[in-house]
Amino acid sequence: MHFNVREDIIQLTSKWTGERFPDGRPRVPDEDLEQLRKMTLEEIWMPLFNAGYKNQFEEHLYKLHDDRKLVGRAVTSAFIPTRPDLEETVKEIGTEEGRKGTCNQWVIDTLVEGDVVVADMYDKVYEGTFVGGNLSTAIRNQTKTGGAVVWGGIRDLEQIQGIDGIQIYYRGVDPTPIRDFVMNGFSTPVMIGGAVCLPGDVVFGYGGGVIFIPSHMVKTVIMQARKSHVKDMFGFEMIRQKVYTTADIDIDDWPVEMMDRLVHYIQTEECAAEYRDLDWTPEYDRVR
Repeated sequence: MHFNVREDIIQLTSKWTGERFPDGRPRVPDEDLEQLRKMTLEEIWMPLFNAGYKNQFEEHLYKLHDDRKLVGRAVTSAFIPTRPDLEETVKEIGTEEGRKGTCNQWVIDTLVEGDVVVADMYDKVYEGTFVGGNLSTAIRNQTKTGGAVVWGGIRDLEQIQGIDGIQIYYRGVDPTPIRDFVMNGFSTPVMIGGAVCLPGDVVFGYGGGVIFIPSHMVKTVIMQARKSHVKDMFGFEMIRQKVYTTADIDIDDWPVEMMDRLVHYIQTEECAAEYRDLDWTPEYDRVR
């Protein structure tokens, strides 16, 4: 039994063909993370759902700030209730691997810029407070723009809310310190409620909940989300002008005449200029 094993991470994320971190996690490019920050939760969710990734979203979480997006690369960890023999074994392994402190500190010590902690604390809030003021400060300092998603508790809420630039999703708040838990996975698949997250997934949190985007799907999600966004821009304008009704707009595949109008809109309207690189051939092929 070992934690954060490079070979295991590469095997888990074998569909990713790009750059990797030293620990094996997919290194989704920074520019892709910035693109995702401009998008809405619904725009990101649809391409995943259509591709069969139906267990990527979880909404049953509180959030530290209502108006702040959380976008970054997942560092996953999983925990279970402790038992003496297992806790002894895990501590021995941690010592052999040069890890210090408690298991949640092991995770935070590995963070780099752009990371997001994703911790399955098995919905433990009382004595399940994965982070407080000190560890949240460490997360902010090491990730710069990241934060955490915790299927469990946090403490020191008032202190954490005062940390500039951090966002945390969590199940509850409790003043108790964390205890009686043991790690059973680090950079392994984890469940956050009904959602599945792998190491290196891109975490997207805003408003209603959190989505975990598989690393190899990020480019596809961005392209499809951009298409969805500009179609909405066009559709809203056509409804305002009474060119089309909502019934015309709200269908999966637009007829050729509507697609022609959309492409003309993108090519001639300055507000849509950033979408002129999009290829609409697949949409035309479906309706011809």
